[in-house]
Amino acid sequence: MLFTSITPSSAAEISIKIEKQYLNFPIAQETERSKMTFATGQGSTWSVVVRLTAGQPDYWVFYDVTHLKGQTLKITYEGDPNGLSQIYQSDQIHGQENLYKEVNRPQFHFTTKRGWINDPNGLIFHDDEYHLFYQHNPMEREWENMHWGHAVSKDLIHWEELPTALYPDELGTMFSGSAVIDHDNTAGFNCGDTAAMIAFYTVASPDRQVQCMAYSLDNGRSWTKYGNNPLIDSKEKWNSVDTRDPKVFWHAPSMRWVMVLNERDGHSIYTSQNLKDWQYQSHVTGFWECPELFELPVDGDENNKKWIMYGATGTYMIGSFDGRVFTPEAGKYYYCSGAQYAAQTFNNIPQTDGRRIQIGWGRISQGEEAFNGMMMLPTSLSLRTTKEGPRLIVKPVTEVEQLFTQNGSWKNLTAEQANKHLEQYHDTDRIRIKARIKLSHATDAGLSLNGQRIVNYDMNGNMLNGMFYSPEERTSMTLSADIFIDRTSVEVFFDDGVYTSYQERKANTNDKQGFHFFGNNIQVEELEIYEVKSIWTP
Repeated sequence: MLFTSITPSSAAEISIKIEKQYLNFPIAQETERSKMTFATGQGSTWSVVVRLTAGQPDYWVFYDVTHLKGQTLKITYEGDPNGLSQIYQSDQIHGQENLYKEVNRPQFHFTTKRGWINDPNGLIFHDDEYHLFYQHNPMEREWENMHWGHAVSKDLIHWEELPTALYPDELGTMFSGSAVIDHDNTAGFNCGDTAAMIAFYTVASPDRQVQCMAYSLDNGRSWTKYGNNPLIDSKEKWNSVDTRDPKVFWHAPSMRWVMVLNERDGHSIYTSQNLKDWQYQSHVTGFWECPELFELPVDGDENNKKWIMYGATGTYMIGSFDGRVFTPEAGKYYYCSGAQYAAQTFNNIPQTDGRRIQIGWGRISQGEEAFNGMMMLPTSLSLRTTKEGPRLIVKPVTEVEQLFTQNGSWKNLTAEQANKHLEQYHDTDRIRIKARIKLSHATDAGLSLNGQRIVNYDMNGNMLNGMFYSPEERTSMTLSADIFIDRTSVEVFFDDGVYTSYQERKANTNDKQGFHFFGNNIQVEELEIYEVKSIWTP
C-alpha cells in the first residue's frame, strides 16, 4: 500500500504499510543529494540525504525493514518528488540474483551487500559469534548518512550480514565506537541471566560530536538507545568538534570501566563504575581518531606485559597503564602502512583463546559497483622482542588457512625461473604467494603485478613499500613476504608480521606482464603458491 501527497513546504510525501522485508531505492550519482525523512507509526524518525532518481538508476540500494512490518512508514523527500514513485517494497533486494557475483566483489574479504562502509565498530565476541559492526551509508556508495551496519561470523572468515543496528536520530548520525558485555549488570540493563550487549558510539551533528550508548538483549539484533544520552559532551572543554570514537573496556585491576576517547589532538581516558557516569582522567597527545588501548604479553610471557595505544593511522606507542593514565615508554612506531585505516580489536575474547584480534577498514574503491569499501583480513596481534625492543607483530588469524590450498612449492630459483612458475596465474582474480627473496647486490628489488610493485624494497633508502624498514638482522640481504591478493586489494605481511603493507590492486594498466620478480641478480630462495576459495561460495 502506497499513498502520495505534497506537504505545504513542497516536500513530497509517501506512506507505505510495511508488508515485506526490503524497501528498494533507485540511485543516480549525477542526482543532487536531497533530504529524506522517515517516520514510523511508533514515533521514531530519522533523516538521510539521498541521490534518489526518477530516471534510470545507476544502481539500487535498500533498507531492511523487517523490524517495521505491520507499521506504516511515512517518507518525506525534498528532492524530485517523481523519484518517490520508484521506491518499492519486496522480499528481495533489487538485483539479488547478481549479489556476490559482481566483477569487483572481493572474494575473501568482507564487503556489504550495498552501499558504503568504513570503520569497523563494536567488535565483540559473544555466545559463539564474532560481531562486526561498521560505519555504513546504506543509501549510497559514497560516505554519508552514518549508520551502524552489522554482520556476524562463527569463524571470522564467513560473514552473515544482518539488518542495520543503529540509525541516525534527532542528535545526529552514528559515528564510530565500541561494544562490551555487561556481565555484572553495572548499567542495570540486564534481564535475568541475559547480559546486555552495550554499544558506545559518537553521534555527530554539524555543531558537535557527543558520546552515547545503546543496549541489546538479543545478541545485537535489536537495540534500545539510552534515554539520557549523551553521556559525554566535551566540545566546550576542548574547543573542538572533534571528540569521537569511544573505545570501552573493563580494567580488572582498578575494577572500573575505561573509555579511550579521541579528543582534539589525542586520546583521553575516562572511567566509570556504571557505564553511564564518566569521569575524565588524563590525555595523551599525538593520535588521531579511532583510539585503542590494550595489554599484551611480551614474547608470550604473562609476567611481562606492556600496554599498546594506537590511533587510526597505524602508529602505536608502548607503555604502562594504571587504570587512569597511560604512560608512554617507547614509540611511536608504524606496524602497517597504506590502505588500512581505523583498525579495532575485539572485546570479550575468551581467556581460553587469549588472542588480541584486529580488523581494519580497507580504504579501497570497488569502482562503479553498488557497494564500496571493505574490511581487511582479521589479524592476531602480539608483542615480540626485536633488536630495537618489543614491537607489535601482525599476522592473519589461523582461521584464514581454511581458504588456501597449496598449488606449488619451489626453492632456490632465479628470478626468471620464479617468473616462469607464476605465468599461469597472471589472470587470476585471487591468489596467495609466499616468497623469500635474497637481494644479492640489487639495490631495488621485489615483485610486481602488471607493473604495480606489490613488494618494493629500495636498499639505498632502506624503504620497503614506501616506509623506512630495517631488517631484524642488520646486515640481512633476505626478505620474506606473505602476499594475499584479492580482486581489488593486496596485503603483504613482511618478515613474519613485523610490518604489513596494504594496497589497492590496480585494475587498469597497460602493463600485462603479470607477476614479475625484479632486481639485479636476486634469488628467490622460497616460493609457494596457494589457490584461494571464495567466502561467497556455498
